[in-house]
Amino acid sequence: MMHPVDSWTVSDHTVGSPTAGIVASMASRAVGSVPKMPSDSMDDIELKKIDLQIPTVRSMSRDDSSVSEERVETARGSILVAVQGDRTKPAILTYHDLGLNYISSFQAFFNYIDMRALLDNFCVYHVNAPGQEEGALPLPDDYEYPTMDELAEQLMFVLSHFGLHHVIGLGVGAGGNILARFALANPEKVEALCLINVVSTQAGWIEWGYQKMNARYLRSKGMTQGVLDYLMWHHFGRGTEERNHDLVQVYRNYFERQVNPSNLALFIDAYVRRTDLKLVRELEPNRRKDSTTLLMPVMNITGSLSPHVDDTVTLNGRLDPTNSSWMKISDCGMVLEEQPGKVAEAFRLFLQGQGYAVKLSRKLSTSLSAEGMTTVPSARFIDFTRSTSLDDSDLLSLTHWSNASIHITENPISEAVAC
Repeated sequence: MMHPVDSWTVSDHTVGSPTAGIVASMASRAVGSVPKMPSDSMDDIELKKIDLQIPTVRSMSRDDSSVSEERVETARGSILVAVQGDRTKPAILTYHDLGLNYISSFQAFFNYIDMRALLDNFCVYHVNAPGQEEGALPLPDDYEYPTMDELAEQLMFVLSHFGLHHVIGLGVGAGGNILARFALANPEKVEALCLINVVSTQAGWIEWGYQKMNARYLRSKGMTQGVLDYLMWHHFGRGTEERNHDLVQVYRNYFERQVNPSNLALFIDAYVRRTDLKLVRELEPNRRKDSTTLLMPVMNITGSLSPHVDDTVTLNGRLDPTNSSWMKISDCGMVLEEQPGKVAEAFRLFLQGQGYAVKLSRKLSTSLSAEGMTTVPSARFIDFTRSTSLDDSDLLSLTHWSNASIHITENPISEAVAC
């Protein structure tokens, strides 16, 4: 007698019972219902080789064939001006901060990929404060360093030397304060200002004490650890080692080896003795022209980790809200080095707002805050960030531009892509 279990055994050819046939049929349908994996339609990719690319080390060198240096004679001695770009193009005038010069402050920024297009349409004039240039000899012992107002007056000699009728100013820290003084005294010479980490008030007691002590040590002992730490804090704020260790080392080595201590002490003394800019925000339209304020458009930039954030807020509160913008860029203190892409985009849009770029590439982002920036834009800035493309007829039809002068040059940002 066949074992009961054998009657339910399913073989390849025969089934021991009718019920087993049903089970086999269900099993075959179940197997057939399982979806087949789609075949890979992609072509086979063969990895042939791997090329290692080592990042370029950040260096500060004056061996740049695109830059020519000239000495400009002024009423308070000669200063070094480095010219970058075609001199027939509109002029951008830069001024550096304490402990820096045009190489350490602006070289990397203008060589940044998004800023190179500007050099085809603008000429940049980098001004160095007396004795702050690369390889500068110690200034004479009897040399009387210019005050901040006198440093601003030297810029008129620069404009006359190069035959410039008006400029766009780009200044950082002490250099921005000098450019603001020049703009207040000569508003017809400055079309627009981009100020980074600029202080508009006189030095407080704490700053005065620290800077006086730094200047004394620089004269007597050179670049001490205390002065070095203060300069790093002044430019980067706190927590710099955790953000960008390599960049910190580059600037530490620069301050230790390439800065003339006695010359820097004189510049620090001039900066700490600065007077208040005495800017006044006048909201009454009839009195605005007679008030002490910057009449040209101003973009006021700071980094969220910079020790000068509150100072830029104070400056913003003293500017005309109709022609000024305040911008705070996240995760940085030294914005030109730590966030060059965001500053480059903002600067391009700022220049476009002055009529230097009639059309914007549609690839450019129209929202700066989306890239980690907090902005308080002026009316002119809003007009141009809301539209990604304007032709000549649209531009001239804007009522906001009815009394504005339009400077049409080759578009410096037509090929640029926002970061």
